[in-house]
Amino acid sequence: MLKSAAPGLSRRQWLSLAAVPTLATAIPAYGAAAESVVSLSSSSAAGNDLGARTYNIRDFGAVGDGKANDTPALQAAIDACTKDGGGKVLVPAGAFHIGATQLKSNVTLSLAAGATLLGAAHADVYHEVNQIPLSGDSTLGDGNWALLYAVEAQNVTVEGPGKIDGQGFLFHSPARGTPSPAGLSGSHRPYHILAYRCENLTVRNLTLVDCAFHSIRVIQSHDVLMDGLHIHSRVNSNNDGFHFISCEHVNITNCNLECQDDACALFGSCRFIMVTNCSFSTRWSIFRFGGGVAENVVVSNCIIWECYGCPFKLACGPGGRLENMSFSNIILKEVTGPINISAGRYRRRNNATQPAATQAAVLEAETEPASQPATQPRPPAVVRNISFSNIHGTITTNPPQLRDTKHFSNYNPGEKLSAIVINAVNDAIVENISFDNIHLTFGGGGTAEMGARRDVPQISGEYFALGPIPAYGFYARNAKGLTLTNIRLQVASAELRPAIILENVHDAAISGLAAAGNEGAESLMRMSNCSDILVTSPRTLTAVPLFLQMEGEKIEAITIEGGDISKAGKVLNASGGAEASVVKLRI
Repeated sequence: MLKSAAPGLSRRQWLSLAAVPTLATAIPAYGAAAESVVSLSSSSAAGNDLGARTYNIRDFGAVGDGKANDTPALQAAIDACTKDGGGKVLVPAGAFHIGATQLKSNVTLSLAAGATLLGAAHADVYHEVNQIPLSGDSTLGDGNWALLYAVEAQNVTVEGPGKIDGQGFLFHSPARGTPSPAGLSGSHRPYHILAYRCENLTVRNLTLVDCAFHSIRVIQSHDVLMDGLHIHSRVNSNNDGFHFISCEHVNITNCNLECQDDACALFGSCRFIMVTNCSFSTRWSIFRFGGGVAENVVVSNCIIWECYGCPFKLACGPGGRLENMSFSNIILKEVTGPINISAGRYRRRNNATQPAATQAAVLEAETEPASQPATQPRPPAVVRNISFSNIHGTITTNPPQLRDTKHFSNYNPGEKLSAIVINAVNDAIVENISFDNIHLTFGGGGTAEMGARRDVPQISGEYFALGPIPAYGFYARNAKGLTLTNIRLQVASAELRPAIILENVHDAAISGLAAAGNEGAESLMRMSNCSDILVTSPRTLTAVPLFLQMEGEKIEAITIEGGDISKAGKVLNASGGAEASVVKLRI
């Protein structure tokens, strides 16, 4: 019928016209319709749609059977799109086996619902991205291999609803010094997506699974959006989710991550970072900061579950600064840690497999000044203006192996029996740290011997390098301007460590503390060489022999006001040079 009605038009042309009602109703005769088709075709040929075209990778020779090497076809489609000023490169349904592929400016790589980019499991389709420097720059020293990479590109988008499968377990060496099945291991493992010095980078509505290394690694880029991603990557070591290095104006929203290493690492100097409405689970850290200057960071409305490392890890070395950060409206479900803020000269972590005496010797040696001082001393580490609010959940002291993982690891004692830790060493500055509306239930298991520790190593390093923390709730050392408001600390089983320990803390306010103690514990709180501390409206939730143990000749200006500490056998005890007269009791 279509042929007889208009011999000059193909069936496809007629269907194209039928899809545009306004054109169809405006064309009175077949001749006019034919003229319109010619006009549209001429417009396309003239390039009026440059930057808006779609390039199907099958049209460039992609097979999509999960076996053929579709890298050349994918790259050819991207190159053609780039040559025409940008547009959309379409990956249709199918499994497309690829290696290293370069993303370019103004290109949207769109994976259809049934599409999978399958990371090739052999080395010959990968190569180093030589434009990304590694030598001499430790912040970039984790490798420059990737499935998809972009270098100094603008307006790059990778979108779903399809999937990228890195087949990462095939890049895992069965034993140290043994090649992986894919022939690549160590720092030569490919990331899912690697971007370097890019502007307006978007990754959205996409599933990324089983990466060989970090799933998404972004370096020295700005205006970055990660939205609606599901990352599941637990098949290799260093399976980070997001890994940002010196990036600015980054938004992460509506993402669900289940990984093996850091879920959201922010290294170097990262500024103007916002993370919201996400869920995270991992063996190690969720939010990890290290090196450089990180400031103006907001994390809100997130769920952190089954994190058997430390959900919030803020580490700052000499010359670095972490400032103006807010973490709010967070649910914690079965995590260890949960918060560690450390500042000062970084010390290597102790080896949990070494005998305790050997570990102690290593830590003692590392606290000595360096034999060769730096020619240009760096300024002290600074951590200030950090707030945690509306955080509720459960802290486990007996973590199981992480589910759905092929990579197993043991747990260090300092991971199982940690606390919220604020730890400054040497000349580091930690000030104006606040906690508000924190309700946590800890797993328990701490012993009286752990609670009696006064020899916590003066090091700043991994959160578990300090060993079992002597407090189960809060442990703060060498800090100023500490605020704890509406804090509720409970335990699920017997816990013989104090709830809170402050060492050399000045200008602190603790208001509305409700904490569980134990009749076998030394005290509910301990303060050593602290000054200008105000404790208002405290409550002892369970029986404890002593509310406050005070120590040190430098302790002064302590006020305890109001509240109900009737379950404590004794209000305070002073020893080690402390005088009870420095305490004002108004209860």
